[in-house]
Amino acid sequence: MTKRVAPYISFVATSRNDNHGGDMTKRMCIFVKGLIHQCNQFKVPAELIMVEWNPPADRPPLKEVLPQVTEDDFLTVRYIVVPTELHQKLRFSERLPLFQMIAKNVGIRRASAPFVLCTNIDLLFSDALFEKLARQDLKTGHYYRANRCDIPSELDENGRVEDWLTFAANNILVRLGKSSFYPNLTDTTSFLFRYRWMIPVFQLASRLKRQISSKAQTILQELDTEACGDFTLMSKEDWLCIEGYPELEVYSLHIDSMGLIAASTKNIQQVVLRYDACTYHLRHSNGWEFANLRDKLLFYTNKPVLDWWSIYEYGREAIVSNGEFSFNGADWGMNDVELVEY
Repeated sequence: MTKRVAPYISFVATSRNDNHGGDMTKRMCIFVKGLIHQCNQFKVPAELIMVEWNPPADRPPLKEVLPQVTEDDFLTVRYIVVPTELHQKLRFSERLPLFQMIAKNVGIRRASAPFVLCTNIDLLFSDALFEKLARQDLKTGHYYRANRCDIPSELDENGRVEDWLTFAANNILVRLGKSSFYPNLTDTTSFLFRYRWMIPVFQLASRLKRQISSKAQTILQELDTEACGDFTLMSKEDWLCIEGYPELEVYSLHIDSMGLIAASTKNIQQVVLRYDACTYHLRHSNGWEFANLRDKLLFYTNKPVLDWWSIYEYGREAIVSNGEFSFNGADWGMNDVELVEY
């Protein structure tokens, strides 16, 4: 039997049993099963905090439908429930069934590990990424970002995690995120960025770009905001320092990026993990990616959502003036509310 030890890392995610995007239960099961397997394989003591937001009354709770851990596992799972009556107190609660970033704040405030990874429930993590976590060499004063690689969702939920990871590595549809070698350059998914012999060329271009850009411009250019809601890792101390994510009662798009801007105003340094230390995202419908511009337009008109350029300008001003980038009260993350936990 594995002796329980204090977790080194808290994985924080949120969901509800509403079949969002199709095959939601399948994707959640793959996520949890993958975590259990890799925590055991790499001997990483960890906890998964699943914030169950506004659970549908006509469906079973997540604790009854997701894979169970045992005393022999290195992973523990905590379900924290935000009930419908609290959800309904927020603006746009009838149009948005889940407030993702407020839910993640609930998990951050209640995390027991020294490092907290905010992530999502339709991901697998590469073995190279878990090897990084297993070294337990994360540092306070830094936040860590990993590329997200989208893959087809055609995994057999009853299959082996090793087979899933092999399939994922060989079936990447698109890669989102910065290069660890030149984070101030964009379009890292182009074919030129895939060849290591091009690294010195782009590193030179990166240095030249820094020389002609202001400090604030460089910081904002280097922010690895693409799909950062899927993987942002920092110490709990640093999460508390930035007061988690801004608790704005709108759709979650861009709020994850605001967390990175807030970290920059506190001089918390970005670390982009290497190319193979990535996450694999099971593609699904009803996400924020769009098949065409018409769908994108309809999406923005049907949900209350933030304007990126306003966020960018406010962030630039905060970085230039060493100002605050804070939106939350002292009890952010519903810290003043006693929530049911399983």
